[in-house]
Amino acid sequence: MNIEYLIICITSFLISIITLFSGFGLGTVLMPVFAIFFPLSVAIASVAVVHLANNLFKAFLVGKYAKTSVVIKFGIPAALAAALGAYLLSFFSNWPPISSYHLNGLDFKITIIGIIVGSIVMFSSIFELVPRFSRLSFDQEYIPLGGAISGFFGGVSGNQGILRSAFLIKSGLSKEEFIGTGVLCSIIVDVIRILVYGWAVYTQKLTEPFSQNMIGIVTAACITAFLGSYIGSKLTHKITFRMLQLIVGSMLLILGFAITIGVA
Repeated sequence: MNIEYLIICITSFLISIITLFSGFGLGTVLMPVFAIFFPLSVAIASVAVVHLANNLFKAFLVGKYAKTSVVIKFGIPAALAAALGAYLLSFFSNWPPISSYHLNGLDFKITIIGIIVGSIVMFSSIFELVPRFSRLSFDQEYIPLGGAISGFFGGVSGNQGILRSAFLIKSGLSKEEFIGTGVLCSIIVDVIRILVYGWAVYTQKLTEPFSQNMIGIVTAACITAFLGSYIGSKLTHKITFRMLQLIVGSMLLILGFAITIGVA
C-alpha cells in the first residue's frame, strides 16, 4: 500500500470516530493531510467528496433528528456562500506563484491560494487550542450569518464544521437535533461546493492535474470514514474531548503553516 493511502486512511478513520457528535473534524484535518500528497485545489475538492459521502452515511444514522426550520435558516445562506468560496478557490488556483525557494535540493512555491487556505487552517487551530474559543457559541439570531460564514470557508478551504457547530450550539436544539441538523447543513454545503468544483474542472478553471489513483484514494478514505463514524456512534462518549482538541489544534497549526509556506 502506498504511503499516501496509509496516512490518509488512518487519518480518515480516527477523525471520523468523533465527528458524529462533535459536528466537525473530518474535513478540517483531512484536507491538510491530502495537501501533503496532492496539489491544494485537488486536495480540497477530493476531501469534499469524502466529507459528503461520510455525511450521507451519518444522515442515514441521525438525519431524522434534524430540525427543518434551522436547516433552512442556516443551510440556504451556507449554500450561497459556499458557491462563492468554491468559485474563488478555482479562481485563485490559476494564479502563478508569488515566490519560490529551494531547500535541501527541493523546490517550494508560495501561492495566493496556499496563503489563504493555510491562514484559515491556522486560524481554525485557535478554536481547538484556546479554551475560551473552544467554547465559543452564538445566539439564534446569528444563525443565517453563521451559515454564510461557515459556508464560505467550507467552499474556499474545506473548513466549515467548527463555525457551524459554534453557531448551532445555542440554537435551542436538543443533542439529537444538534447532531442531525449539523449533518444536513453540512451536506448542503458539500453538494454545492462539489458542483462548483466539478464545473471548474469541466471548464478547465481548476487546472491542477488529478492523479490516476485519486479515485482509489478517495474511495478508501470514504470507506474508512464510514467505519470510523459507525464506531464513533458507539464509543464517542468515552473520548476525552479536551485531549482530542489539543491534538487536532496542534496538527492544524503545523499543517496550516506548511501549506502557507508551500511545503504541503
